[in-house]
Amino acid sequence: MSEIRFDGRVAIVTGAGGGLGRTYALELARRGCAVVVNDPGCARDGSGASAQMADAVVDEIRAAGGRAVASYDGVHTVAGGQAMVDRAVREFGRLDVVIHNAGILRDRSFRKMTEDDWDSVIAVHLKGLFGVCRPAIDEMVKSAYGRIVLTASGAGLFGNFGQTNYAAAKMGQIGAMQVLNLECAKYGIRVNTISPAAATRMTADVQQSSGTPPECVTPAVVYLASEACNESGVIIRAQGGRFSRQAIAFNA
Repeated sequence: MSEIRFDGRVAIVTGAGGGLGRTYALELARRGCAVVVNDPGCARDGSGASAQMADAVVDEIRAAGGRAVASYDGVHTVAGGQAMVDRAVREFGRLDVVIHNAGILRDRSFRKMTEDDWDSVIAVHLKGLFGVCRPAIDEMVKSAYGRIVLTASGAGLFGNFGQTNYAAAKMGQIGAMQVLNLECAKYGIRVNTISPAAATRMTADVQQSSGTPPECVTPAVVYLASEACNESGVIIRAQGGRFSRQAIAFNA
């Protein structure tokens, strides 16, 4: 099988300043993709902001001969998502791939969870899907091609103590994936989901976290983001360097 390439393609990777997003951006760029490296540089709970994280990944890509620009916009508003899409088109002329990887954590048992804990996590993970993918799909329709990779989690699929907000947002992405595929298939746009387990800043003190390096998840995302992937509605569970399709079954 020939190597998967992204020559002439343009991608937005959200949350690309570290962890999984960084590895996705670096690998896409290594394979010829121009990348908008999006990261507002906030702390794990969503507080603060800095250009440093996105800029560092852009510098890595450029030092290796690749093409990249930074975006510091938040995913939680359509204005932020539109700004990312506009930057991609302005700098590189088109948009082919979106990897919605941005995330924050506000872990707390449900009875102790505040409204702000709930709203902040939903805003980034779930409303962020709308904020970025809504303008991105409009752009992809113009070229009748697109690949969108959403991010689920074992916390949603199997549960994890203290992560009701996070789990709800992640399962919401799976529901959105199913509907987007019904609506976007006629435009050549495929929407799939990765459910990763890897050691990152996000999982440093999370129960049931994995010690798997982020680089072990990247091959699955590269495939889902590529022209080689003509499937849609696929959920790939990446854990321990192994990949499996995740089926969701509900027993009556």
